[in-house]
Amino acid sequence: MQDIIIIENLYKSYGSVQAVNNLSFKVKKGQLFAFLGINGAGKSTTISVMCKALDKDSGKVIINGLDIDTSDDNFKRSLGVVFQQSTLDKSLTVYDNLQSRASLYGIYGKDFEDKINSLAQTLEFTDILNRAVGKLSGGQRRKIDVARALIHDPEILILDEPTTGLDPMTRTTLWKVVNDLRKQKGMTVFLTTHYMEEAADADYVVIIDGGKISAQGTPHQLKKDYSGDFITIYDVDEDAIKVLDTPYEKVGSAYRLEVKDTKTATQLIVKNPEIFNDYEIAKGKMDDVFLAVTGKKLEGGESK
Repeated sequence: MQDIIIIENLYKSYGSVQAVNNLSFKVKKGQLFAFLGINGAGKSTTISVMCKALDKDSGKVIINGLDIDTSDDNFKRSLGVVFQQSTLDKSLTVYDNLQSRASLYGIYGKDFEDKINSLAQTLEFTDILNRAVGKLSGGQRRKIDVARALIHDPEILILDEPTTGLDPMTRTTLWKVVNDLRKQKGMTVFLTTHYMEEAADADYVVIIDGGKISAQGTPHQLKKDYSGDFITIYDVDEDAIKVLDTPYEKVGSAYRLEVKDTKTATQLIVKNPEIFNDYEIAKGKMDDVFLAVTGKKLEGGESK
């Protein structure tokens, strides 16, 4: 599978602060790639460098086969970016904002009308096309941010905290659109998020801390390497749980045990069948992985 993003030995500092410190990773074409870290870990700095909105100190960035230092900004046609902070002009209408953006890519006339009508239906904002952006709700504005990023059919969509603060319905709509585009067009998605259920659905995850990679792999690999399994046992008293000699916590009327892996869980159950009449086994969650890797909690989202 083709590497559509290549970052090699990337450095970026702000005075004495090393925001990105010898960062190297690759993103495969068509992947949902999750780039995780607390605020200040270097995520947004890396994205800004990738978009050439910020000069790097050193290192190499290749986007869709083009070196950003030598491609005269041609690589930008491959990118659609939804930044944390909206870049829309609040004084203009939704229609005018998108028309202005489309014109930068030579999209005019019927081609533009077809494109905006398609995006408006897909992202469900047909009824606000003529409303000033400054009068939109946060969820409505986010839909237009996404439409702006998709107006030129980019091969890579960069989403920097795209759903923070959004209501569940808007989040669901945005992710349906993104997932449909991945299936239909093979679009690559580069995601930063505080919502661990979004990261859990990624094809590959990189966790950074202090501008450096702390861990990387598929969600399954990371859960296996950094988090154990959990057994929740129902309808049993605490004395029986103590006999198992395994770390546990009381969760409502049940008890939650942490074990090394599924094999260990199976051995425990087979050895003590009288205790395990009503139970369930679950893998660790991505927030368990993040905490184990960085020693910090990734605030702002739910778990999965």
